[in-house]
Amino acid sequence: MQSSSMRRGGSVARRTLAALVCLVASGGTVATADEWWNPADQVGSDSVLVSPESTPSQGSFDGMLSDQYSVAPVRPIAQDQDGLSPGPDAGVVDPDLEESEELDDDTFEDKLNAFAERLDSLDEGFEGLEEALDEVDGKASNKSLVVSGSSKSTMKISGRVHVDAWGFDTDDDPAMNQFSAGPEDELNRLGFRRLRFGVAGKVKDNMVYKIEMEFANGNNSEFRDAYLGWSDLPFLQKVLVGNQKRPYGLDHLNSSRYNVFIERPYVIEAFNEDARRLGVQSYGVSDDEAWNWRYGVFNQDNVQGTGNYTGDHLQLQVAGRLANTIWYDETSNGRGYAHWAISGTHADVSTEDNAESRFRTRPEARTSGTRWLDTGQIDGTDYYNLLGLEGVVNLGSLQIVGEYQSNWIERDGFEDLRLDGGYVYASYFLTGEHMPWSRSSGTLGRPVPLENFWLVDRCNGCRSAGWGAWQLAARYSVADFSDGADPEFYGGEGQAFTAAMNWYWNANARMQFNYITGEIENSTVGDRAGAPVAGNYNIYGARFMIDF
Repeated sequence: MQSSSMRRGGSVARRTLAALVCLVASGGTVATADEWWNPADQVGSDSVLVSPESTPSQGSFDGMLSDQYSVAPVRPIAQDQDGLSPGPDAGVVDPDLEESEELDDDTFEDKLNAFAERLDSLDEGFEGLEEALDEVDGKASNKSLVVSGSSKSTMKISGRVHVDAWGFDTDDDPAMNQFSAGPEDELNRLGFRRLRFGVAGKVKDNMVYKIEMEFANGNNSEFRDAYLGWSDLPFLQKVLVGNQKRPYGLDHLNSSRYNVFIERPYVIEAFNEDARRLGVQSYGVSDDEAWNWRYGVFNQDNVQGTGNYTGDHLQLQVAGRLANTIWYDETSNGRGYAHWAISGTHADVSTEDNAESRFRTRPEARTSGTRWLDTGQIDGTDYYNLLGLEGVVNLGSLQIVGEYQSNWIERDGFEDLRLDGGYVYASYFLTGEHMPWSRSSGTLGRPVPLENFWLVDRCNGCRSAGWGAWQLAARYSVADFSDGADPEFYGGEGQAFTAAMNWYWNANARMQFNYITGEIENSTVGDRAGAPVAGNYNIYGARFMIDF
């Protein structure tokens, strides 16, 4: 590239110009090029610019100076013993000109000062140009840089890979086999939980966009976040139109990249299955970031696999969340904070066969068969109202989180129902890190190890290593989807305890281990016409994950 040579040329030009100004200001006289190359004939140590008067031969050093100035010693004006000039000589100033030159001194000095100011301005301009050229050089040499299809837009690539392994143990309670996809207990599972790739960016002047695809289901790919929107709006701040997360359930609003446990609790997944829906939502935050909110209107059908919803009944819902970070320790850069939030939704449900009146979930692990808690499509549902409460307290490496949600289902011709559930967990970093908090969104941030995991061989058979960050956690979760108001309604009741250990290799990669022991009661999943079953289970899970 020519940017380096351009910068060198600019520097030479500035230095030459500065030398010219200094010499003119000093009142020095000029000498010929021959005098430059014969400094022994000169007297004194001052320097002036050479004004070549001879015509040097082609290719000589004098020829190099024939069309430019250089610096040469000053030859003093010859004088006799009385201090008078004996006559015209090279470098002698005519006395008749001195008076006129003195008259112009003030004007010349003003012009010189103005010229010096102009030179300073040009020098600053050159410095700014050099910085811009350095930035261009850096971007041009960055082979990982991706350029969007439009010069007026930006684009950032993101992705994540989650590889899971699950083992199930229900042999001690054969009644649990009713839920499984195998002949006996639930089948073990090994594979991709998430395999996502997406792009997001901005479009001039204040538009935003995101497209994220999920490839974990093999040939049946689906989209996840897929929206366009506007930022920096008056009052509304940011508005997104498209597929996005509905605003309830902290554990769902948290990214799976940062969640402490491999899978989400019963109630969070059941009341907001797959989280994202097609809708319009506004996002806002207060100037001091103490408050943030989001609210919108959504269609309840999950269109991530089909791309569209069809039906005479729109099955719309209005949902919102108001969150408050009531304490945030700025001094420790957020190692201490406290948060609470309230969220909810009113959802209008169709009476047609595609009614969105079913709530179901897995046993906080990725089963291959049916959901172990499942209401089925609830007959006669007209609408439902959901209310959620959440809280977080973080004290250094220790964090405590809890949520509770209650769902009131209004039905025509049947008894109304109330389903509810919640969870509480505590986590602790053995290596001193903390769980960061995003005040602008009211969600967990990305944990950063104090030391990354690495292992290398050194000389003399030695090894050096960094051990990353280690975190322990425990969670208790409950859900009740069998309302006693209707003795024939058996969606199931569950409770589970999960012990977790997370090993963070760096800020973008980690390994997770979960052990889950739980109990299911009053569930007719797998045999709706049969009697409700109850049983205990044990599950072992591991995840290897990275995101970029």
